[in-house]
Amino acid sequence: MFKPTRKHMRDLGRQLKHAPPLTDISKEDEKLIKQIRVDTSNNNQNNITRTKAYFDFYQKHPEIHWALLAHLVSRNAGWNMTDIKGEYLPKLLTHKEQVDFFAFLERGNWLIFQDAYPQLLLYEESKKQKRPLFHLLSQFQVSKFVRPFWESFWKQPSSRELTFALIINEQQYIEGRVVQDNQYKQTVLDTALFKLQNIFDFNHILFPYTTPLQKKTKLVGGTVHHFSSVEDRIIFGKGLYDLLFSIQSRLQQIITWAETHPHTGSRKDFWPMLFNDVKESAPGQVHELKGSPCSMTEPAARIYSPKLTDVWEDWIHRPPEAGDWCTNKKMLHHIKKPIKVLNENIQEVYCKTIEEIELAAFTKNKFFHKK
Repeated sequence: MFKPTRKHMRDLGRQLKHAPPLTDISKEDEKLIKQIRVDTSNNNQNNITRTKAYFDFYQKHPEIHWALLAHLVSRNAGWNMTDIKGEYLPKLLTHKEQVDFFAFLERGNWLIFQDAYPQLLLYEESKKQKRPLFHLLSQFQVSKFVRPFWESFWKQPSSRELTFALIINEQQYIEGRVVQDNQYKQTVLDTALFKLQNIFDFNHILFPYTTPLQKKTKLVGGTVHHFSSVEDRIIFGKGLYDLLFSIQSRLQQIITWAETHPHTGSRKDFWPMLFNDVKESAPGQVHELKGSPCSMTEPAARIYSPKLTDVWEDWIHRPPEAGDWCTNKKMLHHIKKPIKVLNENIQEVYCKTIEEIELAAFTKNKFFHKK
């Protein structure tokens, strides 16, 4: 496996400080830029289209590990979006909090795609033309941080290093535009997400897979404990990457699961025995668990987890805020920083979270007036 040397890191730092100027753009390049913008917009309609686009790209270019990681994380974003309109959260969040929370999740999902997908398409076109086209990244307002990594990958491929660079870039990209945005801080981070994150430890990322012998869906993943910290999100992202690609047999099982389970936004995608995209509980009632979600096989009624397109319309976004987050090379230390291994039993943790949210929703529905 390629490991960056000190000289390599110094060279990257120099490129960041003195980015090569953009030369004249040819008519062919202008045509390519226009097409990439159209393709990006067409695939950035909602969480379903984005998630599919990431996986389609990965299947064509499996050396770009980040695309698979982005696909799986984007699935989780979709599940969180539908949870807002699912069985329990409507009992815990006001209507305004529901809309604000969705807008927060959707904005981050949309921004990352519109920044990352042009990078992926430029790489794809570079392969077709057999020449690097990364000088065009600036035409898509992509941070100067990533160009040296793409150019380095072109010369001496390191899927790991490129993935870490893209994790850093995307988390920094949404930091000022979403996480630290005053509107989202007031309406989500200090209210809706605060309730869910601090009371229920809500921010789980799940990677489903099916074992060939047991034919049973299992989950691996981790929990973001401090979502508002960009440093923690980067460390967590690197840990997810390591978890995903560390065991080749499990990696293939995850890929096979993704191939055979198109993303709908419903958690029925991975646990149809526990979740259904049709509401089974009686109107006005809260679904009661009869045992641990991890141990149940035939629940009397499944938890409502709707398809995304059934509960949320496509969101109209304002253009992304201008500006390059990268003003120095201090983020380069995250490339070589040791991985923080994710070793929690996420399946057990997630089941406990379901139980806690179910109890809170049941209690509020029974003893308090709905807002």
